[in-house]
Amino acid sequence: MSQITLIRHGQANSAAQDETGYDSLSPLGHQQAGWLGGYWHDAGEGFDRIYSGTLIRHVETAGAMQATRFGEVEADPRLNEVAYFDLSARMHAQYGIPMPTNRDEFIDHLPLVFTAWQDGKIEGAGESFLAFQSRVSDALHEIAAGKGRALVVTSGGLIAMAVRVAMGLELGAFARLALTIMNTSVHQLHPVGSGLTLTQFNAVPHLARPDRHHARTYI
Repeated sequence: MSQITLIRHGQANSAAQDETGYDSLSPLGHQQAGWLGGYWHDAGEGFDRIYSGTLIRHVETAGAMQATRFGEVEADPRLNEVAYFDLSARMHAQYGIPMPTNRDEFIDHLPLVFTAWQDGKIEGAGESFLAFQSRVSDALHEIAAGKGRALVVTSGGLIAMAVRVAMGLELGAFARLALTIMNTSVHQLHPVGSGLTLTQFNAVPHLARPDRHHARTYI
């Protein structure tokens, strides 16, 4: 098995209320990704294989990072985010729980959505919680089976699920983890025995300078 480095996309359109509206980087999101790419260039960092989800924010992040200098980017829909806005809209329609409008509301809202989703209580949800977990696990193990270091550009919910799969987290820990993942943060999974183990989480070395602290965003 080989090492996997996962990157969350840059800040997207945080004012959006649906999947389509959210799916593009903000100007800051482009800058965050550019800074990460520059940091890696200066550090002489390299990867043997590059993957990303197929969402616009994934593609734009990989582009702003200049990820193609490491090789051709392989787009894989299994690396796409959970349809959180769709699930939230169904929760609102079925249970009267409104969509969050700020980070504090989001902190309370996300665990409610994930719990109802796992319990099969969101009608018409499309992809089930188990199906999401399975596709993430399948994609990770397929990537880990390849040769050389792999870079994956994806989303926060998928990274949280990757950690859940690797570390056996229960649902509450998985939901709390998802809330902490910063835009363009770096996470690493290393092979240990027959599985993967988390060895780095939520690193943002490209935002360490004081004049970039404002760019440490979650939404």
